[in-house]
Amino acid sequence: MLRVKSLVYLHTRLKSQRWAFKGKKTHTQRALESFDDFYGSVFGIRWKNIRAALLTEHKYIAVVNNFGDPDKTCNGMELSGALNIKSLTKLVGDRLGHNNKLSKNGASNTLDENLLKILSRQEEREKYSLYPMGSQTEMPDQLQFKTESCVELQSSSESENNPKYIESLEDAFERDAQLANSRLIDPQYGTGGLYEFIPANKIKGMEDWIPESDHYKYYSTYTDFPLKFELETEFCFPENLKLYTYEVGNCSEFSAPKKCVTGVLSHYLLDGASVLPPLFLDIKEGERVLDACAAPGGKSLIMLQTLFPDVLICNDIQESRLNRIRKVMQEYIFDYKEKWENKRIVLNQCDAKYMDNYESFDKILVDVPCTTDRHSLTVNDNNIFKSTRIKERLRIPELQADILLNCLRLLKPGGSLIYSTCSLSPVQNDGVVHMALQKAFNEHGITTTVKDLSYIIRLFEDIFRFEYPKVLKYGQMVLPYLPANYGPMYFCKLTKNM
Repeated sequence: MLRVKSLVYLHTRLKSQRWAFKGKKTHTQRALESFDDFYGSVFGIRWKNIRAALLTEHKYIAVVNNFGDPDKTCNGMELSGALNIKSLTKLVGDRLGHNNKLSKNGASNTLDENLLKILSRQEEREKYSLYPMGSQTEMPDQLQFKTESCVELQSSSESENNPKYIESLEDAFERDAQLANSRLIDPQYGTGGLYEFIPANKIKGMEDWIPESDHYKYYSTYTDFPLKFELETEFCFPENLKLYTYEVGNCSEFSAPKKCVTGVLSHYLLDGASVLPPLFLDIKEGERVLDACAAPGGKSLIMLQTLFPDVLICNDIQESRLNRIRKVMQEYIFDYKEKWENKRIVLNQCDAKYMDNYESFDKILVDVPCTTDRHSLTVNDNNIFKSTRIKERLRIPELQADILLNCLRLLKPGGSLIYSTCSLSPVQNDGVVHMALQKAFNEHGITTTVKDLSYIIRLFEDIFRFEYPKVLKYGQMVLPYLPANYGPMYFCKLTKNM
């Protein structure tokens, strides 16, 4: 009898433990509930497809290592069906620059068949209107590549084909009112624009509803600073940068990096959208460059593969993160310790919002800490949606704005930076840019020009799925999309006025 009672007690205890375990949410589950609530209102019916892509393995791009066996590596990738992104963008530029007629030349001899098949799909796409919204100025229709793989607008009048949008302090309010009234939102796009988004008062962070009003105060649309927008009309693909991907819908995987005769690895794999911020930073030869939040080091490596930076400062806040960068450099840079470390590559440990060597960098990459949306949905370890990290998560927009503000001060007059996140959140993206620009003007008298990349990203539309420009004010964003599952990646380019 006692044995039976013991078995019943044990069964009851195990059953209660099992149900208690089932009722406990994982960090990834909390993240998914939060995103469903927040991004469901931001993206509308599109959220279902974005959500499916986020929960699926992301797609990689391969960065060929110039310090290994680049020709051998490139040949192997092309034989496997991978596409040279430089060749693809050049063909797109040629097509757009010659009244939509495809031109075949030396750069695409081995890839013509695959590239032209992809480009034929581009012919069917309708042209969409470009920022600035409400402008009556027509955008130029033609692009042309220079001999160094540069794209520029064909133009008989520089002022006509390089429109500039300038707001003075006194007429900013009038334009904002007109802009808000003129933008009609299609329900299928959701309500994610800076002017249209109405944030919820609460989101799910733990088992109970947690008020997060502080989170949304950073999403202010109030403008009390001068704004200047300028269409970016020229893009130079670095001659020495070799990037490879597979076409849309092709889920082939790259082989693992191999050791080359020089002892370094052949190529580096990273989420494909991550190549865009360093690409659009447009580093020139001899420039002094800062990667403000550099770990784990992939974007720093891309900038080094251009062979352009005179000095690259790789900064991060923790020694462990610097060690990750150091490991990448040792694996991919030949003679790193003897010829590169503390000479052309400098590892610096500092909180980016406290760096004080002001006006000393030509270019800065500001890839800030964020909610890392894809990681938050798939990895429980060190998840930002852990219940004990809710205060840290709520302070993310403030941290991001402080880092961006300080990097604007570190930039030389006339220099440029790219602000980027791997989040879909309009608060962390356009909202943080807005807040940082406001602080920069009000506290330091710094004004900037927002470089609108809407025209240039047309060169990459056969690789990435971009967000509609109508719902973004300052930047551009790669959306996760199952046939081309990159991102998310938001990026915004700013130039510091003289």
